[in-house]
Parts: sequence; structure tokens; C-alpha cells
Amino acid sequence: MASIYDFTLYDRKGTAYPLENYRGEVMLIVNTATGCGFTPHYEPIEKMYEDFHDKGFEVIDVPCNQFAGQTPGTDDEVHEFCTLKYNTQFPQMKKSDVNGENALPLFTYLKEQRGFEGFGKGPAALAMKAMSKKMNKDYKNSPDIKWNFTKFLVDRDGNVVARFEPTAKMEDVRAAVEKLL
Repeated sequence: MASIYDFTLYDRKGTAYPLENYRGEVMLIVNTATGCGFTPHYEPIEKMYEDFHDKGFEVIDVPCNQFAGQTPGTDDEVHEFCTLKYNTQFPQMKKSDVNGENALPLFTYLKEQRGFEGFGKGPAALAMKAMSKKMNKDYKNSPDIKWNFTKFLVDRDGNVVARFEPTAKMEDVRAAVEKLL
């Protein structure tokens, strides 16, 4: 069986990021977008990175254009947007697919470890349910990423301990991260 540490990602310049380098750290792995209603999640994610990086917390940002084309532009343009608008300092990988035949193997692994468990409650959850049902009537039984800003939390031992849909409250994500630190 594969381990989270068996995967390597690449940033926009082609620099390798072996996840083995993050052994012993808590990781938040996120598929992101620059033109999405959830794009403001960059702000609390960056805040967590600033607050917890020295305690062994790492964010792995994987921009993805699979959801309504909400990540247009080159990898450099995406990076520039994030650093200028949200002052992001965590590693940002090259734009990649998270579903389908061209999905990053890491995301195939993450989805195997933590399948879809629902969108929760509230207006955003209802909207995501309706949209997901239009795209796939059986969406509830598919582990696929449903939208931008799905977050996977990995503990210091490399276990994928939680999956947060984009509708999850960022305070809940932060609390889960803090618990692992």
C-alpha cells in the first residue's frame, strides 16, 4: 500500500516537492482556484500557515482548473494572483487535475483514504448539493473531488485524518489542524 510520503509534486518552475520532505509535519493539501466563490479561503489558510508553520505545519496548494474553468491563466499568473492578493507564502504546485484519467496520483490516493462524506448544512451546502447532483446524480457515492478548495488533513504520521469540503467552516479546519499540532 502506498504512503503519502511516496508522492512527489512539482511547482510551476518544475522544482520537485517530495512529500517525504514533510515527514513528521502536519499537512493541509488543497485543490485551489483563483476565480471561485471559495477563493477567499486563501486568507484563513495563509493565516494558519503563518501561525503554525514554525510548529510543523505545511500547506500544499494545488491549483486546479477542472471546476467551471475557475483557474484560468498560466501557473505564473496563478502564483502572482495568490501572492499579490492573499500574500500566500506556502508552496504552490503547478496547475493539475484532481479527478479523471489525468488526476495527480496523490489525489487518487487522498480520495481512497477519505471519500466524500457530504457538504454539511447551510446555504452553501445546499447549493453544492444541487450543483453536484446536476453533474452526477450519484455524486454522494463517488469519492471524487466535487469542487475547488477541498482540503485533506494529514497528521504527523502520514495518515489522512480528515477531508473538508469547500463548504466546511474554516474555523473547523483550523481547530482540526491545531489539535494535531
